[in-house]
Amino acid sequence: EKAEFLSVTALLFCSVGIYNAPVSQAPVLMLHPRAWNMVEHNMMVPGPLFDFGLLMFHNAKLILQNQSGPFFYLSKVERYMEARLWSQISFWTEKKLGLPAGCIKATVLIECVLALFEMEEILYELKEHSAGLNCGIWDYSASFVNRFGHRADFLLPDHSKYVDMEKRFLHSYMDLLVQTCHRRGALATGGMAALLLPGDKENATRSNKSCIKAGVDGFMVYDMDLIEPMQKLFQLHSHGQNQLLQLREDITVTPEDLLIMPAGGLTRYGLRYNIALGVLFIEAWLSGVISSIWGRLRIQQRQRYVWQWIRHQVRLEDDGAVVTRALVSSLAEVLMEDLKAAIHCQTSRDKQRLMTAVSMFLETVLKNDFPEFLTTYLNLDHTFHSSQS
Repeated sequence: EKAEFLSVTALLFCSVGIYNAPVSQAPVLMLHPRAWNMVEHNMMVPGPLFDFGLLMFHNAKLILQNQSGPFFYLSKVERYMEARLWSQISFWTEKKLGLPAGCIKATVLIECVLALFEMEEILYELKEHSAGLNCGIWDYSASFVNRFGHRADFLLPDHSKYVDMEKRFLHSYMDLLVQTCHRRGALATGGMAALLLPGDKENATRSNKSCIKAGVDGFMVYDMDLIEPMQKLFQLHSHGQNQLLQLREDITVTPEDLLIMPAGGLTRYGLRYNIALGVLFIEAWLSGVISSIWGRLRIQQRQRYVWQWIRHQVRLEDDGAVVTRALVSSLAEVLMEDLKAAIHCQTSRDKQRLMTAVSMFLETVLKNDFPEFLTTYLNLDHTFHSSQS
């Protein structure tokens, strides 16, 4: 369970050589602490403070002696007040541990639509503790369901068919983030580069060319195999160690650009695909291997889309059927056999875990209100507790 939240993320400034290089020139390892909605049950303190404190107390001086960190990757930030809190925590910690002021650095993931409108303030509040902002394209897209999922004017179509970086609301988001960071001399890093399938480096690198064109200064990676191809890609399509001189004064982004949803619909295949990935996310979470799955596929968000399609009774493009609770439930049951083969269910415990995952998936998407923090909900869910007994 802890592996999901105490994930270590490698931040790569792609133009810097990494092999046979000193630590100060290597890709930067950043601790990804839990978000504020999580609690460390062993000590009953906020999860992010526990994670932050462990790293700082045991490793901060050693990391600094090696001319690196301590560096953090902050997700789920919604308001500038959270950035101010992290800055105050950092100053207090530096003083208590006798560390140089400003040595703690944090990159903030802009994944919430609300945070997008406070990027200037977030950078200001972090000040010397800021290591820039990070684009979270798919997290950002899913945040519309979180905040505005009940509204039909924020209905998202099938991602696999209609949503990509060319869509207005996504490329405007990235353009504005890069422009905001570079105007303040802060680094803007591209979205999480994830190796979806073994050997799929070509597809992964191709999808990040648009980020470089937008002016990002590097990439986040979960899969270490992506460091070299991402580095080569950055060197090929940019000049220098970063792109801070690209101020993007050529663009003007309006609130309408950021909030307009792409046109499109949903097919039966798209619905089945999202149901399958949503179930697989929970099954992996129950199996304790969620860190790799979450980093690779970002499939946690699939439940949100299915919930929204049910909520607004979307009509399928191919056969005209309406997405209802009954339709989603029946498709989930039918998919059971395919999913058993996909994850190689062999023992009775494997099959029971998959059945539990299907049950928990349906429990979330069939609710009137989708849980704001899915992992918190799953952790407290009665079905999960009964499956562990």
